[in-house]
Amino acid sequence: MREHVIVTDLGYGDAGKGTVVDWLCAQGPVRAVVRFNGGAQAAHNVVLPDGRHHTFSQFGSGTFRGVPTHLSRFVVVDPFALAAEAAHLLRCGVPDPFGLLTVDRDALLATPYHAAAGRAREVARGADRHGSCGMGVGAAMAYALEHPDLAPTAGDCASPGRLAVRLRALRETLGAGGPPVEDCVAAYRAFAERVTLVDAAFTAALPRGGPVVFEGAQGVLLDEWHGFHPYTTWSTTTFSNALALLDGAPAVRLGVLRTYTPRHGPGPLVTEDPSLGLDEAHNTTGPWQGPFRTGHFDAVAHRYALAVAGGADALALTHLDAPVSRMCVSYDIGELPVGPAGDLGGQAALTGRLLGARPRYADGVDDWPAAVAEALGVPVCLGSRGPTATDKTRLGSVIAPERV
Repeated sequence: MREHVIVTDLGYGDAGKGTVVDWLCAQGPVRAVVRFNGGAQAAHNVVLPDGRHHTFSQFGSGTFRGVPTHLSRFVVVDPFALAAEAAHLLRCGVPDPFGLLTVDRDALLATPYHAAAGRAREVARGADRHGSCGMGVGAAMAYALEHPDLAPTAGDCASPGRLAVRLRALRETLGAGGPPVEDCVAAYRAFAERVTLVDAAFTAALPRGGPVVFEGAQGVLLDEWHGFHPYTTWSTTTFSNALALLDGAPAVRLGVLRTYTPRHGPGPLVTEDPSLGLDEAHNTTGPWQGPFRTGHFDAVAHRYALAVAGGADALALTHLDAPVSRMCVSYDIGELPVGPAGDLGGQAALTGRLLGARPRYADGVDDWPAAVAEALGVPVCLGSRGPTATDKTRLGSVIAPERV
């Protein structure tokens, strides 16, 4: 580790960002892992060689290495979920998880009221569900857009009076169930006493103290502006937020992919093939996400992800041990066009085309790093054949070519 690295999934999520971040943090001193989007709906699995396993949601995936986590202003913070995650980390041998955590005061809060409202909205859609993790992240973002002066933030947790006013307004506006406001205020006040709340100056100073790993959540194909609407997330999943936090400081943009393309829940998956039979212990059907689906490696979709993300310097390729040998190299509808950010009508039209697209395949892929590098025009610098850091192989320099 000599430079800052931004880790972003170039698919629909579940590519292995957590295990890549864990490997990066094992290579040498890392100042911090900065989460730069999403919230408690993230699920980054890290397994240590001794068998310990944790699904990282808000804590950074370098926590087992003793690397501090910073939740930036772009993260939707859920103190209840954080408490549960910290308790599991404690059982896994991390002595003081909250002592490793800093939180930007301006980060939005996801509350039980947001979660209840979001779940009710998804249930009301019936067979037309968009897909949700049921954690209230989307509802928190929507409420903040509609009520920017009333949306509760992490900083409010240290001001019980102001927080109570905002939570009561939130609960009344959403009309959803949930615990008494007083219970939430007490829990959030305890959260504020356990973590270190910081401002923008802290985030700006982090990169000057040594290499920082920026850990993204979900995937570029779910991006709020460039994903396949309406099957998307309320989050910017490209490199953009991390680059904004870096404010011009250089960083390696590292895209993560599998040797096959997975997706949780509804929405386009052009290469879907249920006969692949790639069952996973850490990715199953969820009551809100829906089924875990798998398809052949989709070079067309991943080229689109690279285009809307502004490119990448290098790739990490996981699941090299999977018994797959087929790659989608084109669609019958051609390459996917990149529209202007925010044109959700255009994205919905693109989704309609994708739902009827037919893939064209190349079979017999046996050198996946070479095939992916050729199909996407980006070098593969890291390969993974298993869940632990010892299962990773460096295939090239992580440093961007122009900085070698």
